Amino acid sequence: MIKRSFFALSKPRLTYDLLDTSLPSAEELAIPGTLTLLLPEKIDRAKKALIGPGDAVKKGQKLKLYDDSAPYVLSPAAGTIKGFDSYADDFGNTATYITIKPDSSAKDDDQWAQIDLEQTLEFAADYLGHIPGALPVSTLTNPNYDIRTIVVTGADTDILCDTCQFVCTAYAGLMVAGAKILKAMTRADRICITVPENLSAQVDLDGFNVLRTSDTYPSNLPAMVMKDHLGRTFSPGTTPEEEGVCFIRPEALVSLARTYETGHPVFDKIITLIDKGGQRYRVKATIGTPISKIFACFNIQINERDRIIIGGPMRGVSTYTVHHPVVPDMDTIMVQDKDVIPEFIDNACVNCGECVRVCPANVPVNLLVRYLEANLYEEAADRFDLESCIECGLCGYVCRARIPLYQYIRLGKHELLTLRENA
Repeated sequence: MIKRSFFALSKPRLTYDLLDTSLPSAEELAIPGTLTLLLPEKIDRAKKALIGPGDAVKKGQKLKLYDDSAPYVLSPAAGTIKGFDSYADDFGNTATYITIKPDSSAKDDDQWAQIDLEQTLEFAADYLGHIPGALPVSTLTNPNYDIRTIVVTGADTDILCDTCQFVCTAYAGLMVAGAKILKAMTRADRICITVPENLSAQVDLDGFNVLRTSDTYPSNLPAMVMKDHLGRTFSPGTTPEEEGVCFIRPEALVSLARTYETGHPVFDKIITLIDKGGQRYRVKATIGTPISKIFACFNIQINERDRIIIGGPMRGVSTYTVHHPVVPDMDTIMVQDKDVIPEFIDNACVNCGECVRVCPANVPVNLLVRYLEANLYEEAADRFDLESCIECGLCGYVCRARIPLYQYIRLGKHELLTLRENA
């Protein structure tokens, strides 16, 4: 919850929103006429693709681009591949999108009946890397990580969001079952769950080590949970995984339990939609559904220059098309009217010091941004703690000069990683 107008100039005290229990159960959307799947691999025109337009696919079929490909997606429905093409995000990271035309009349050939659902990480990596909730199999199977603690994010990490709280309360039994399966798969000694300290809903969390988190933002972010509840901090540039801690969405556990219970992977993703007036809606949509179908379901009109945010207002990212598909890690969609979007301007820093005072990691943001503006990324890391930033977005929230500080920092970290990889 925001106690005043968003992006005001005074020092904020932002609080997390508790679960909105007035909302009905998630409204289930029918599978649309076209599904779009994002495959994290670049198209190589020199190779012969395994899939192409006109190819029939079965529900749950594993789709890869090439014989030697590791990345894959699972088709959420039986149908026909319409095509595939390149996709790039704001940082230039390339992927491939595959469009599928579902066929409701296709015979449901149960190929999963022939698959032995082993409770192993190897099986999860081969088949369950794209279930709703985005089970982090690449982290759990990484030989460089010794994951001993798993933290389930029952407390949502961004303000205005309550999807994780909803999943915990609505599917507590499945979440507990999924946690048992995951613990059997991994070497984890304990599984914790973050829960808002003021959450009134009663949730059976048998088997979890419950971490009651503060309602003050950004106490639910991984770095803050590590420090405040696990008594662990990590050096700049390192990650929780390198310290043996893996953070997981509750929906990943629910999807894991449902998969082993039914013998099939599941594809229906729970999302909270926040419209231009702040009204919330709960929806369950098939992975690959264009978000335009969600807007149409609730009669939300998207006009030119309106902003669509995937995630919450502090850490979310904008998408520039209503055709963006539902993906496994999508929890919240926000829509802002063009007339209320705060304007960021590339002004010079006025040295008010608000960003420094509000930073939970004590980063000298006012000095850091000068180096980022000059593309001096290694110097920004060495001298002004670029890698200590936990990406809460508070600096940009309080900036009087309206500098897009959060975006500068995310870009700076990306460019720094690129420089090191190419060194």
